[in-house]
Amino acid sequence: MSIKTRLLLSYIAMTVIPVVLFALIAFSMVLLFLGDLHIGRQGPPSVFESMNEREELFAGIKFMAQTEPDRFADPRFLASTDKRLNGLEAGLVVVRKEDLLYSSPFVEIDGTDLYRRLSQLTDKRNDRDWGPMLDDRYMITRYDFTFGDRSSGTVYMLTDSGQWIDRLKTFFPILVLSLLAVIALTNGVLTWLVSRSIIRPLNALKQAAERIKDGDLNQEIRVKRKDEIGKLGAAFEEMRVRLRDSIRLQLQYEENRKELVSNISHDLKTPITGIKACLEGIRDGIADSGPKRDKYMDMIERKTEDMDRLIDELFLFSKLDLNRLPFQLEPTNLTAYMRDCVDELRLDPRMAGIRIGFDGAVQAPVDVLADREKLRRVIMNIVDNSLKYMDKPQKEIRVELIDGQEEALVRIGDNGSGIDEAALPHIFDRFYRAEPSRNTATGGSGLGLAIVKQMVEGQGGRVWAESRPGEGTVISFTLPKTAESGEKA
Repeated sequence: MSIKTRLLLSYIAMTVIPVVLFALIAFSMVLLFLGDLHIGRQGPPSVFESMNEREELFAGIKFMAQTEPDRFADPRFLASTDKRLNGLEAGLVVVRKEDLLYSSPFVEIDGTDLYRRLSQLTDKRNDRDWGPMLDDRYMITRYDFTFGDRSSGTVYMLTDSGQWIDRLKTFFPILVLSLLAVIALTNGVLTWLVSRSIIRPLNALKQAAERIKDGDLNQEIRVKRKDEIGKLGAAFEEMRVRLRDSIRLQLQYEENRKELVSNISHDLKTPITGIKACLEGIRDGIADSGPKRDKYMDMIERKTEDMDRLIDELFLFSKLDLNRLPFQLEPTNLTAYMRDCVDELRLDPRMAGIRIGFDGAVQAPVDVLADREKLRRVIMNIVDNSLKYMDKPQKEIRVELIDGQEEALVRIGDNGSGIDEAALPHIFDRFYRAEPSRNTATGGSGLGLAIVKQMVEGQGGRVWAESRPGEGTVISFTLPKTAESGEKA
């Protein structure tokens, strides 16, 4: 649920819940204060019951005044009727002509003054509704009738409303306080719940940001929500992972840079040391004959060529590593291209005594996207690597082309000494040599297969190696096929 929806629902709840709770509280208070809760128990009649009984009794009094008016001159009838009214918080006053015939003891007002005040407060018409208030306490109901001797009479029923007034004086303040309490409690609880659901994850994100600021990037940020804060937490987690990976990559780059400087220093120092030794031998007169001087000069030339080749490979690898070497990818018939490369290798003087085989099972053209110049460098570097480890009497290099669905596979294998399983995952690392001595006579510069990997991946392919010690090594790489070639396949 989004924060916007959550806030909207909380606003609705802040309106609806107080209204419902206030209605329930008000209903309960009405029943409580008016005494209308007598379910399953005995007790005095409720206010509403008393009102109904008073109405019924006054209706009977009115009927009696209409049918037997002279009964209102009977003291025993008046006392009996008044007694029933007293039980209902009411009293009876009867007037004949202008004389007070009967006054209920329930009405604590002097008789003469009572008649005068009742006459002033009421009119001469029949009134079945509640009339004016007497002493702000008694509610007056009046009915006029005629005695049997044709004299006028009036009957008053006075109801004590003091109980009502006392209850209302308590009822309304409590009702108002209940309303304020319900509003405050509901809004407080809802505000606390909503703010808690927002503040807690924000505090977690704040703590995570402080950890990141202090350099701690290993603790995962977990905000299991599907709202805006959850998306923010996911963004924080992604930022943390990227920062951690970036720092690790920078540390790895720094380590690689140190290793690169160390390897370059070692590989350049070796031929330079040899050149210095040859020059010192010539200067000191050790090469005192023509053949010796020629031997020393040949050695200087070889060391210089080694340095030149190492610098060229280092320069090439640096450009590949920095993505500054452009690739001219173009559709190439890989079948014909590989046949030409194999024919060229067979004519190479270094291949004397080495049998080179090419699997010609693929007859149809296999069109791939490749940079032809860099592809030739890839093949030659792989072959050069194989030549260094040839140890069989019958040396052999096998080239195989396999046509796949979306890419073509080239496999170049030899029957040399092979590579140990522990060294196999590292042969494409720069300056890595399976021979710990780093002998350039057998191990090369350590950049050949690293350049192979960079060039193959730069053309959209993959490269890997398989080897068995004592049996030989197979280096395989793939190249993506063109769209037309893929449709034909």
